[in-house]
Amino acid sequence: MADPLTLFTSIGLSEQKAKETLKNDALCSALKDAIAQAQRVLGAAGVDKATGTLLYTMTSRLRDPKRLGFLTDHIAQRKICTELQLAAALEFVKSHPQDPINQQEFESLCGVGVVITPEQIEDKVEKVIKKHKDQLLLERYRFNMGLLMGEARGGLMWADGKMIKNEVDMQVLHLLGPKTEADLEKKTKAQKAKAPDGVKEELTINGELKIEGRSLMDELRGVALNFHKPGENYKTEGYVVTPKTMDLLKQHLEFTGGQIRTRFPPEPNGILHIGHAKAINFNFGYAKANDGICYLRYDDTNPEKEEEKYFTAIKDMVEWLGYKPYEITHASDNFQRLYDLAVDLIRRGHAYVCHQRGEELKGHNPPPSPWRERPVEESLVLFDRMRRGLFAEGEATVRMKIVMEDGKMDPVAYRIKYTAHHRTGDAWCIYPTYDYTHCLCDSIENITHSLCTKEFQARRSSYFWLCNALDVYCPVQWEYGRLNLTYTVVSKRKIIKLVEEGTVRDWDDPRLFTLTALRRRGFPSEAINNFCAKVGVTVAQATMEPHMLESCVRDVLNDHAPRAMAVLEPLKVTITNLPEGIRNDVRVPDFPANEFMGSHVVPFTRTIFIEQSDFREMMEKGYKRLTPDQPVGLRHAGYVISVQKVIKDAQGRVVELEVHCCSSNEAAEKPKAFIHWVSEPQKCEIRLYERLFLHKNPEDPSEVPGGFLSDINPNSLQVIDSALVDISVSKAKVFDKFQFERVGYFALDPDSTADKLVFNRTVTLKEDPGKM
Repeated sequence: MADPLTLFTSIGLSEQKAKETLKNDALCSALKDAIAQAQRVLGAAGVDKATGTLLYTMTSRLRDPKRLGFLTDHIAQRKICTELQLAAALEFVKSHPQDPINQQEFESLCGVGVVITPEQIEDKVEKVIKKHKDQLLLERYRFNMGLLMGEARGGLMWADGKMIKNEVDMQVLHLLGPKTEADLEKKTKAQKAKAPDGVKEELTINGELKIEGRSLMDELRGVALNFHKPGENYKTEGYVVTPKTMDLLKQHLEFTGGQIRTRFPPEPNGILHIGHAKAINFNFGYAKANDGICYLRYDDTNPEKEEEKYFTAIKDMVEWLGYKPYEITHASDNFQRLYDLAVDLIRRGHAYVCHQRGEELKGHNPPPSPWRERPVEESLVLFDRMRRGLFAEGEATVRMKIVMEDGKMDPVAYRIKYTAHHRTGDAWCIYPTYDYTHCLCDSIENITHSLCTKEFQARRSSYFWLCNALDVYCPVQWEYGRLNLTYTVVSKRKIIKLVEEGTVRDWDDPRLFTLTALRRRGFPSEAINNFCAKVGVTVAQATMEPHMLESCVRDVLNDHAPRAMAVLEPLKVTITNLPEGIRNDVRVPDFPANEFMGSHVVPFTRTIFIEQSDFREMMEKGYKRLTPDQPVGLRHAGYVISVQKVIKDAQGRVVELEVHCCSSNEAAEKPKAFIHWVSEPQKCEIRLYERLFLHKNPEDPSEVPGGFLSDINPNSLQVIDSALVDISVSKAKVFDKFQFERVGYFALDPDSTADKLVFNRTVTLKEDPGKM
């Protein structure tokens, strides 16, 4: 047989996936056995990519090795041909551990032999399109085609998804014809009606944030359609029912009254990042949308890494995003109860005290514990000794007797740590692990929906197992895809490294994507919530570009950030036909598109400052701003200025312009452009931010071989310390946001003092390639 790497790539695995498989001894061995058996069945035909993909999926998800040959035969014989059938087959063998397998029942429930003809697909799609025909004709290609796919699929369980999609595309094209220019145009936002004088426009409807016609709460209510109802946990696929399940669910319903209960359970050992924003929105938003409650529960089971500043920052960020916890709890609230449950688990024969060292348990295929069958009474005595501090750290652990989906055997439930806890002090020297604590705290708090990111799917079986092993109420764990952004890192360890190296100042450096950093940069919380709603609650991991988040930021700031004028690279302009000492007030609307939303006054004097880039000594084709031969208008002032004299320094650089001004009504012709300006301004510091990393995936060694620290963008921060801003912002508070006209959106930084304001550029204005 070929070497394993060649063998695995020959069945369709990428080289990277094949190498990852080789690191997992159990998976590697199982996959080689499956390939060998499939080759015996297929003979000279060999294992093609489609079959190879199914074999890999099967071996990586199969928990009972004795079913390997059974499932391999069905895949090789083309009885199981799709991912849907394989998922059903895996679920069947998992729920039927006893021999023999009822072949007829298995094949019936897995769609073996079911043939969905193209005619059946055509008929089903035709009915679905007929049902939505009027709306399709109205919305055309803006209609949600996923709805058509979902309804068509609902009646054709074992059909090939690609065939359904192709049929939907073909019938939609037949109904609507090819896309027109109007179909390809970007959807424009409806013009907002002006509010009556003195009435502030509301951006919420009945207290619910609106997202392109659909509120965030509507988005999360929609998720409820796919989730189980409180008390109906047993209807969830994969949920394990025991003889005590129904009584426990009855007690749970009596306690909660059928109310939805969720929790957001962060570890207080770092600052929350953009990925956590999705988790916060999902957990708190789902509860709120369905009249439920959500706990903020600190998973404080690792005293070595927890600090009070993290507890405070997490609570602040949850509230900043607009959510109020029903109650703030801690895993440590339950330390005594968790200990008592661990004693009970040992008594029931489901856990034992082990003396294998941490280094022995590392890797994908650690040796089984020689203490696994230790007598119950002996483990109870040893656990008590652990509790009383009679073992050194690492000398003993409590392990649970379960094999997890990823092949991890007997995960640790308790370990010894001689570190004082921030809440319980020195009361405990043993601390529970996440694998043990998480589901039991959910049970104690009567959580109905335990919402976790996808990487916790491998712990779902242990979640159900532990609750059932102890005969306590068992919530349902639901997984959703993580939210990741390109051009950044969010790992706590890597952010600490960036801080230690001096690449960024701290966790709230505006170039990072921690929530504190985004707030400091000026990102509104509403924009982050909007972004999370646009991403949606999907099972697949979502990796988004930063510009999508920035687009949400612009949408909010355009409606909320008052306008001001700032000049980043000032050029002095003296208006020669105005007398010395003259000072006029110019009223500037805070929101030019809606004058009812207020205004402010700025002075206009003989001396003003404009951007250096708004003047060119030599006329260039397409340039519309100020030149010696081309006048320009001044925004809001009602004046047009024309150059009389250009003053330069010894190096030949333009340092001042002398100009003549006239009323825009008196100008011979309308100027081609209007520029911003400041007069009697306040000096300020401006910080311009760009992406921190040069590559999309700075943590990917194939993209950045030298590691993420070698990928730092040297131009990620530009500080301008001689910028000028109009006096309307002089009383701004920290985090106040403005649009500096023609420049971008900015927020006041906490480094500001009474003598010097500091502004962070939040995002640039929307790009307009045609603007010169």
